[in-house]
Amino acid sequence: MRRDPIAAQAAAWIVRLTDDDHAERARAHAGFSAWKLADPRHAAAAASMEGLLGQLGEVRAQAGGSARPARAALGAVPPQKPAAKRARRAAAALGVALALLAGPAWLTANTYQPAWLLADLRAGAGQWHTRTLDDGSRITLNGATAVNLRFDARARTLELVQGEILVDVAKDGARPFVVETPQGSIRALGTRFAVARQGQATVLSMLESRVAVRAAGRETIVGAGQRVRIDAAGVGAPAPIDPASIDDAWRLHQLVVSDRPLAEVLAQLNRHRGGRIAYDPAQLAGIRVSAVLPLDDTDRALRLLQESFPQLRMRSVTPWLVLVDTKKE
Repeated sequence: MRRDPIAAQAAAWIVRLTDDDHAERARAHAGFSAWKLADPRHAAAAASMEGLLGQLGEVRAQAGGSARPARAALGAVPPQKPAAKRARRAAAALGVALALLAGPAWLTANTYQPAWLLADLRAGAGQWHTRTLDDGSRITLNGATAVNLRFDARARTLELVQGEILVDVAKDGARPFVVETPQGSIRALGTRFAVARQGQATVLSMLESRVAVRAAGRETIVGAGQRVRIDAAGVGAPAPIDPASIDDAWRLHQLVVSDRPLAEVLAQLNRHRGGRIAYDPAQLAGIRVSAVLPLDDTDRALRLLQESFPQLRMRSVTPWLVLVDTKKE
């Protein structure tokens, strides 16, 4: 499939207009204005782009002028050649441009938001990335996940912006390893664990050793074989899990759920899909799911759900949009 040349040009402008160098951004703005006037199609593409660029500008201002609030942590990942870095950034920008040209709903569904675009490490919808950090720790990101890193002489801090990660923490007695989310912080005590952002909550699954979770002003120790939900009220009661099955799920790219709301399951499938699964959570509120679903084949996952729940109706409007509701009696 040939790439839309206007989308490719738009991607190049996103790279230049969000450059860390102020002088380069100033030159880019002048050229961008001329580009918009050169062709009505350019102006239409620019109208879609400028909302995102405005949000990026706000993020930059809040970060004191830096395009990457966590830039100091970039030393935590292996150094990249400038050309390779530019190529990766251009590829990410092309994805944003294509999403913008396809429409705001598609963009939102695929999580191409400023926080995702500006993150130190990220995985797109349906992607899985494993990185070894400079301290020897390993982190795996799955679909639509983004993290920022702040490593210095005193601490190793990872901010989970969105999505889900699996962490293998390397020992470092001088620098604690901490995962932060809006709901609290998770301090590793020499360990392996998974952390997921789910709406206004964080879900922690402990596979090995222990962590200390600080939330709502209290600290709670969570051990291997336990899962807790962290929200504004603090740390919930631990539920037992099988660490081996969770390890297998990450290795095989599966979603393993036990008695979870269907809407929550669809939200997780959405992060691994190139399009959008649209549904009304209230309409699906009475349906709970226990299943093992393939995250690398969300179409098959949806078919398995429909086979398990005959009352469901699934309609593919386009290759990018599936509507899920219940059949009318």
